Amino acid sequence: MPFGRYKLLVPVLAAFSAGCAFNSVSVSSPLAGLNCVDDSPDCISKRKTTLNYLTSDPTRSWIRQAPTPQAYASGVRLFAFKKKKKELTCTELKMGRTEADAARKVLRSSSAGSLSPAQVSRGTLLAAEVSRDLRREMKRRCKGKA
Repeated sequence: MPFGRYKLLVPVLAAFSAGCAFNSVSVSSPLAGLNCVDDSPDCISKRKTTLNYLTSDPTRSWIRQAPTPQAYASGVRLFAFKKKKKELTCTELKMGRTEADAARKVLRSSSAGSLSPAQVSRGTLLAAEVSRDLRREMKRRCKGKA
């Protein structure tokens, strides 16, 4: 039997192949995109995953979590507010607007020291845009609360 001596080798190779395949898959938190601020394909993918995760959360618990300067710079939370604005309650709209207004100050503070000027600039521009969008939505739906 020509394959007799390879009987033990087949399961070992199969296990090794499975291990290699498993290791090549990047396992990360669905919130990893909040701290990923560069424009590498990996970071872009993480931000998309995180945005999808946040916008599909039926409880919207992320709204009540404190963001980091990197979370503001990544833009994920701000885009989530922008994308979900028609579904948010008046209270959630107000929280989002408060967050967007705070983002500009946080991004320019010493706690954002690891961010590049370009990242700070993009974050502050997005924050201003999101604040305007949320204010308009509040005026439209939340009488006297904008």
